[in-house]
Amino acid sequence: PEPSELREQQLPNVQVPSVWTATGTVPGYVTDNWLMTFNDAQLEALVLEALAYNTDLAVASARVEQAAGYARLAGSYIYPTVNLLARGGGKGGDSSGVSGVAVFASWELDIWGRARSEREAGSQLYQAAVFDAEYARQSIAAMVAKSWILAVEARLQHALAQEIVRSSEQSLKLADDRLRVGKGDEYDLTLAQANTDSFRDAARQLALGYEQALRALETLLGRYPAAVVEVATTLPAMPPPVPAGLPSELLERRPDVIAAQRKVASAFHRVAEAKAARLPRIALTAGAQNITSDLFVLQNQSSPIVSL
Repeated sequence: PEPSELREQQLPNVQVPSVWTATGTVPGYVTDNWLMTFNDAQLEALVLEALAYNTDLAVASARVEQAAGYARLAGSYIYPTVNLLARGGGKGGDSSGVSGVAVFASWELDIWGRARSEREAGSQLYQAAVFDAEYARQSIAAMVAKSWILAVEARLQHALAQEIVRSSEQSLKLADDRLRVGKGDEYDLTLAQANTDSFRDAARQLALGYEQALRALETLLGRYPAAVVEVATTLPAMPPPVPAGLPSELLERRPDVIAAQRKVASAFHRVAEAKAARLPRIALTAGAQNITSDLFVLQNQSSPIVSL
């Protein structure tokens, strides 16, 4: 069923407005190339690297090739099939003295539409695999962008924590100097030492988080997660406001939703194929063979016949 037909069946009394009725939304539609809105050349290069070397995308591409093969196989039953058999029984064969060649052809008359339904089901599954792979590409790109921003944020937080540790160490030294000259007491020195240790522990935790963010990014890139990738020292500029558009339009353009629709369409054709498989198969067959030996020569040629 077409989307318009489904809407008429399920939402007959719903009139969807062309724009948002709520105030404060940005008019327009969501466009492609969202990555360019960050204006970050390094981020764009990392996304391209992930699309080229990510292992999950390699699996998705292999599944597309597999689905393409199944689709070609499903569509092959529409056309005639030809089998060629040959046997050599002379000195170069099995020494039986019998040799020959036979050709057999068969063509199923797809009266009930079984083969056509099977071909269309395979085609829909292939298209679903293509959209699943596209969804994987977009997901990997989004994950790289998110991991990049998280890594930059972790680096900035770690740098800030190191500054706090240096300031705390200066406060500790100042408390020690005040105690030495008689202007401070043991409580101030102990408190300053405890604060310094706490800030050092927080800095270590942020350093670990920074390394984990780098390793997560490198895993997406298909690299060994050694936490050596260089990230920016500042966050990318905020992109312009995202146009609101309509949620239904965003859903209709999502590759995973389109893939699900293709799988449903394939199921419809599988049902039609199963129904047609209960009916008799009608095929045209023909064959010719020539078998010779040291004792006899056998030639046979059959004209096309109809078989059930």
